[in-house]
Amino acid sequence: MPNVNPEILVWARETAGLSQPDAATKLGFQDSRSSSAVDKMVALETGVKEPTRPQIVKMADVYHRPLLTFYLSKPPPKGNRGIDFRTLSSEHTPSDDALLDTLVRDITARQSMVRAILEDEEEADRLSFVGSCSMEDGLPTVLESLRSVLGVTLTAFRSERSASDAFHLLREGAEDAGVFVLLKGDLGNYRSAIDVNVFRGFSIADTVAPFLVINDQDARPAWSFTLLHETVHIILGQTGVSSEYSDNEVERFCDQVAAEFLLPGNELLKLNLNESNDLITISARISQFAAETNVSRTMVAYHAYRSDLISQEYFRQLNAAFRAQWKEEREKVRALAREREGGPSFYLVRRHRLGTKMTEFVRTMMASDALSTSKAARLLGVRPRQVEPLLDANGAF
Repeated sequence: MPNVNPEILVWARETAGLSQPDAATKLGFQDSRSSSAVDKMVALETGVKEPTRPQIVKMADVYHRPLLTFYLSKPPPKGNRGIDFRTLSSEHTPSDDALLDTLVRDITARQSMVRAILEDEEEADRLSFVGSCSMEDGLPTVLESLRSVLGVTLTAFRSERSASDAFHLLREGAEDAGVFVLLKGDLGNYRSAIDVNVFRGFSIADTVAPFLVINDQDARPAWSFTLLHETVHIILGQTGVSSEYSDNEVERFCDQVAAEFLLPGNELLKLNLNESNDLITISARISQFAAETNVSRTMVAYHAYRSDLISQEYFRQLNAAFRAQWKEEREKVRALAREREGGPSFYLVRRHRLGTKMTEFVRTMMASDALSTSKAARLLGVRPRQVEPLLDANGAF
């Protein structure tokens, strides 16, 4: 019996979006007198020939898969995304969904563990706000429920010094209400980063342990909007995955509620956005307003478009400009961080992504012997030897 199931090799290649000729080239296979590079791929994928250890290591790198994946007995099932609320672009590839499914499986497994522990420890209190509303209740009712769950006023949100601080305020409100809020946009390295066009947020609307995941590959000012959007999904009792933009009716409703939370009433009208102004003027007004209110420039532009204040073409141009500016700013920050010594440690960054609720849950359950170090490592996404230093890490991120 082979050590590697050939079906795994086919699955890994296809979900990486590669044809057999493309994969053969990337893996360094070459034509020989007896067989072509593609023939060598076929031999491995049909079980005629067993892959060597170096070949498997190379496949793990090219296909962006953990090495252990190639020793599974069969290809893993698709991640249970719940409802897929996304509207996907023509550039969407199978490898995009492969990364997303891996992330969803990871988050779903952690959520199941948390729920099971809470039930075993008889601490599984039901959260009444999960599934407490429907779209038929209307925007004002759902908005009021959102405000009640988070316990954050717009005045408090805008009083924070920065968009990051404002997000932390919302995150604290959600975690205090019982929601686990995680920041996760890759599978552990930059090569597995998932674009917001593929995944912006993911919610698990569980009445005991609701989870909310935000793609931290997005710009920080956008995190607040995603948190609000996904919290609305939880209030509606909907488990599912969202992307940056969608024509889905439910997504548009969640967007409207989140936008009304951040930009109530007719505030956008005060910006005097109309296409008699040039794009530079409109961009400047949006940028200034976004900075003053701790929100994302792209979000302001999107809702100006949805409110018929600017055209779709103007929105597309603004969106492209804002994204390019953000990427440039991000690269400058990263370059500066590389030049400096120190900076946030691995453990502080990890704690920031996990959130206070998850780290304190793990700490409490380990103290009561309800959670082993190995299971704690699984929940925290680290190695067992890293659990203690992660929980003990102090300092500002």
